Order: sequence, then structure tokens, then C-alpha cells
Amino acid sequence: MAITLERARDVHNYVEKHGKEKACEFFDVSHETIARYQRRYRQLSCEDYGLPKILLFDIETLPMWVRVWGLYKQRIPIDNVVKDWMVLSWAAKWLMGKETMSDILTPEEIERRDDKRICRSIWNLIDQADIIIAHNLIRFDLRKLNSRFMIHGFKPPSPYQTIDTLKHSQKIAAHTSHKLDWLGQLVRNEGKIDTDYGLWVRCEAGEQEALDYMLKYNIEDTGLLEEVYLWMRPWMYSHPNIGLYMDLTEPVCSHCGSNNIWEEGVYYTPAGKYTAVRCECGAIGRMRSSLLTLAESRDLTRSTAR
Repeated sequence: MAITLERARDVHNYVEKHGKEKACEFFDVSHETIARYQRRYRQLSCEDYGLPKILLFDIETLPMWVRVWGLYKQRIPIDNVVKDWMVLSWAAKWLMGKETMSDILTPEEIERRDDKRICRSIWNLIDQADIIIAHNLIRFDLRKLNSRFMIHGFKPPSPYQTIDTLKHSQKIAAHTSHKLDWLGQLVRNEGKIDTDYGLWVRCEAGEQEALDYMLKYNIEDTGLLEEVYLWMRPWMYSHPNIGLYMDLTEPVCSHCGSNNIWEEGVYYTPAGKYTAVRCECGAIGRMRSSLLTLAESRDLTRSTAR
């Protein structure tokens, strides 16, 4: 039976107030069913309130071939490049969506070193997105994709905002490691599935079994990325403002777009005083209107810059 938004909201709100254990008893369902209701609530809420399209993705690449005379301190001339790197596979999903999309090169495309088809398929998704998310997005995934897009003659995708979970992790916390594998262990006691360099070698040789495993690895990383992002989201101080994408009739959380927010104290800036708000997702923000009167604002002095 299909889960309605009203039913999903009832379950979600009960969990928020009383916890999962009591919710299981109250609704007489398992933990897995409660989790399914919560996921469905988040998904239906996105559809109901017109939230932005947020795309999470991860890519894998094949290494380049180069000629060298040694293993250490090499500066390799561009004339020594035998085969350039290229995109091997990608996996992506819309935030809170059920389906994980993916694509990978065929053995024939690997033989031709031709990644245009799968670059086009990920370009089509990015072109639809309002916000894109990846781990090490800025330094790796995005720049790598942009390179291949340009080489293949694609136009720039439609404008989007970016969320790099690696940069946010490095900025807000001192975790032992900021790798996705480590963060996954913190979130769900389970990191990435096992791989080694030999997997990439076998993929480059066009072995179908290796390509199937690579795609599974890629898809698993994308699911892990979503969990890590949702875990970190309340702590992201420079998160794109979700409210900007919505037709607002009431205040909503700037991080997730929920209208289940409440006042929680006062937020001070160097030149202002605002009502602080807390969201059900855990994020804290502030109202736009200042609590200072015009006279108070005029009388407020500010420190000089050095």
C-alpha cells in the first residue's frame, strides 16, 4: 500500500518527539518500517513543497599511461603521455530519491578510450540540478568532469550551487580522517566496500566482472555520500539557502526547507541582533529582520578593521 504524506508525517513527527523505540511500539511496526516511513516523508516533502533538485554523485576514472625512466621525483613531459585518463563510471541519485542512476564504459569503449557517451549521461543530470553534492567535488569530480565536457565539445550545464562534503568536514570538525570511508564508519559503522588497484587494471582490460563490481562500488559510494551529507548538514554554516528555491508563505529552514522550525534564543552578528531559529533537522539559523530598532542601530558603534 502506498504511503501517504499525511501518514508519513505522523510517523516522522512521532519519532521526532518520542524516539524510534516508542514509535515502533505505538505503530506496532519494525525499525525498518519506521525508517522506510521517514525516508518516504522526506521524499514526499520534497515533492510537496517544491524543494530544489539536489544531485549527489560520484565518478571513477581510468589512469593515464605514461613513459618514465624511474619511480621517484619524476617530472613527466607531455610528450611522454601515451594514453590520457578518462571517466570510467559514475553513479548519482536525487536527494531522498529511491533510484540510484549509473553508467559505465563498455569493453569496446574502453578499447577505443571513448568516454563521450557516459559523460553525456552525467552532463544531462547535472544540467537538471539546482545543487550538486560530492566528496572532494571541487578539486576532483567537478574539475575532472568539466575537462571531459570541454574535450567532447559540450556546453556548460545550467547554473548550479555546489556542496563539497570533504571541504565542509575539514572546515567544521577535526575527525581523525576526512575520507568518505572514515566518515561512513562514523555514521553507520561501515565504510566503503573493498577495492584495490587491481580492480582498475582489470576494468581497463575490459573484464565484465570487474566492470560490474566497479559499478557496484560506485553506487555504494553514492548511497554512503547521502548518509554522510545528511549527518553533516546541520553543521554546514555556508549551506546553500534552500528557501530561495521555494515559493514561500512562511519561514523555512535554510538547510533543508522544512517549515518545522521554532525560535531558540538570539543570534548576534558584529552589527546586528536577530531571532535564532532551530529546525527539526538540527540546523540553526536566524530570521532576516533585525531585532534592533532604527535608533539602536544608529547608536551602535563598530570596531575598526586592521
